[in-house]
Amino acid sequence: MPNGGPNSQAILVVGGGIAGISAAVETAEAGYDVILLESSPVLGGRVSRLNRYFPKLCHPTCGLEINYQRIRGNPRLKMFTMATVAGVSGEKGNYTVTVKTTPRHVNAKCTACGDCAAAATSEVPDASNYGLTTKKAAYLPHEHAFPMRYVIDPSVIGTPEADAIKAACKYDAVDLDETEQTFDVTVGAIIWATGWRPYDAKNLTAYSYELPDVINNVEMERLAAHDGPTDGKILRPSNGEEAKRVALIQCAGSRDHNHLAYCSRICCLASLKHAAYVREQYADADVDIYYIDIRAHDKLEAFHQKLKNDPQVTFHKSKPAAIVEGPDGRPVVKGEDTVTRDVYARDYDLVVLATGMEPSTAGFDLPVTLSQDDYGFIVPHVEDTDGMFSAGVAQGPLDVSMSVQSATAAALKAIQAVDGA
Repeated sequence: MPNGGPNSQAILVVGGGIAGISAAVETAEAGYDVILLESSPVLGGRVSRLNRYFPKLCHPTCGLEINYQRIRGNPRLKMFTMATVAGVSGEKGNYTVTVKTTPRHVNAKCTACGDCAAAATSEVPDASNYGLTTKKAAYLPHEHAFPMRYVIDPSVIGTPEADAIKAACKYDAVDLDETEQTFDVTVGAIIWATGWRPYDAKNLTAYSYELPDVINNVEMERLAAHDGPTDGKILRPSNGEEAKRVALIQCAGSRDHNHLAYCSRICCLASLKHAAYVREQYADADVDIYYIDIRAHDKLEAFHQKLKNDPQVTFHKSKPAAIVEGPDGRPVVKGEDTVTRDVYARDYDLVVLATGMEPSTAGFDLPVTLSQDDYGFIVPHVEDTDGMFSAGVAQGPLDVSMSVQSATAAALKAIQAVDGA
């Protein structure tokens, strides 16, 4: 027994995206106490910000709401949002984890009535829309938020606006005096499900991401979403006109030793999905897909073939050299066709860069030493003997179904670790 004391059978899951949620509910339903930490105000991670996801092209509510019900109904699972790991000490069976919480300034009395938002006057970037829009400084992160509780942005704390927000709440749910807190928990194993972030398209200087009509793939998901910045209508960010001539550029920064040297697995299918979004909205739309090669795995090859058979979707085997602003403000994609060797310069209403998945842990000092590969992914299985495990995209590029599978595997290993198997 570690340190001469009894082993803890509690399990900590770090990260409340689809992998972390899956690992937490599977572990709790197997009869183990689980603590789930999420750094943002809500669970769901990047899946909650998708319009639809494979393999069935479901809306995120399809899979997430089922899991939220499982969380609500399981007394063994305790959840903390706006919480991060500040430190880890000990060993398998007896880890002491220091948790740091950031103020939400709204307590559990919140009914999500929205009176606080009505009283707010200032605007802050909307993280759920990747900053494409702003929202009130008192806000509900999105319509499917879990927990369904408002957040007061720290920028207004100490101002008359904050006082007005507090006065507007009929339920005494606004706590302007809330401060950062830390507390310790003892657990026997830790699952790191820390997720990913889109590769920063600003690094792709040749692709002019600063142009308003050049966006990345996660932003495209928000444009197509019914609760997104354009209520689901795919429009040009520059002027709100319909985007009927669209370019989708594959491997934008991926498979490139100057940026991400690896394939992120999801990008090709995401772009095929984006082509389908455009064609569903506009019968007269034309979509060009620029690709190195298309990687549509398993049964999803049929989806690829469906798009290839659409006469208004054209595949160009080429990695564009540059995107520039045309004389009318439209982005112009320039390059050379790999097959025909033709040099092209084509203008579009909208250009979507298929940027890859970068681990959230890349470039950050972790609170504990974990084995990471050259790209920042937490190497799976290496920490197994120490009672630490990685799940989902924390361990490498995975789609949603694969993330769930890896989370289930991590849950089983964590159970085995605390049981001494």
